[in-house]
Amino acid sequence: MENIRLYLRESYDELINHVTWPTWDELLSSGKLVVVGTIILSLLIFAFDFISNNALKALYNL
Repeated sequence: MENIRLYLRESYDELINHVTWPTWDELLSSGKLVVVGTIILSLLIFAFDFISNNALKALYNL
């Protein structure tokens, strides 16, 4: 039981005193980057899916 208390105490100390938390502006900037990256990746996957779907339809209709 003492090991669990020690672990929790050290984890709390690590989170409070040693972790560098981002500022609100850094967090918003990172969030915008994630949203833009997700949109770009989604459009890329959509384009590949659309092209391969049409190519396979054309191949099957031969």
